[in-house]
Amino acid sequence: MNSMELALQALRRHLTSLAQRCVALIEGVIHPYRPELYYMRGPGPKCRARRQATLRD
Repeated sequence: MNSMELALQALRRHLTSLAQRCVALIEGVIHPYRPELYYMRGPGPKCRARRQATLRD
């Protein structure tokens, strides 16, 4: 290997490391999980209607 190939290998390693850090940073900031999409808001109208029916009887 000549000196140019060695320098390019080192540069590739550094660029790969930098790219991996950038990806990790972006994934940390823009997290794909959004809990508000899965938030349970409580019983729906059918459940309330059933409960009202059992309370009346």
